[in-house]
Amino acid sequence: MKTAEAWSELPLAYAPVEYLVREASQQWERDEAMALRRAVFCIEQGIFARDDRDAIDDHALLLVAMSCNAGMPEQVVGTVRIHRGAAAGEWWGSRLAVHPAFRSQGHLGATLIRLAVSRAHALGCTLFLAQVQLQNEPLFRKLGWTTLGECEVQGRAHARMRADLGFYPPCHDPVSGFVTRARVPR
Repeated sequence: MKTAEAWSELPLAYAPVEYLVREASQQWERDEAMALRRAVFCIEQGIFARDDRDAIDDHALLLVAMSCNAGMPEQVVGTVRIHRGAAAGEWWGSRLAVHPAFRSQGHLGATLIRLAVSRAHALGCTLFLAQVQLQNEPLFRKLGWTTLGECEVQGRAHARMRADLGFYPPCHDPVSGFVTRARVPR
């Protein structure tokens, strides 16, 4: 009888080497993104009772971070949505979520944020806003965001923040998106 390691050259503790971050283009990507949002916002954080979907999902663009195996996407491990605001040129980002097992990568949330703002920028955004959970405010500040004030969302304190569009060149090809590599331990 052969062991699992004998069947594969990959170690049993295999971790993806690269991630594809792009606009969701297939139904399985959208389905996994929505399941991830439910797991993070309903089960893990308890912000919503059953589902976090709302009317914004009907017109928002859904972005996903996917782990890749042999260059092919295989699992959604992060997501965020973007949508137009009430004023001309205003865009919002919301529902940023990264699977707990992939948060240690440290760059997936930042790459999702970068694509979100860059994609909106390509679509005519002149003001990009988000309501950010307070524990995530330092990450957004590192990425060129300014805090405008505090607000409450679903009974939790958030920072209302604005992206500096100068940090985010327009992304005109959201389906190709960005490829990011896993961090290698030193």
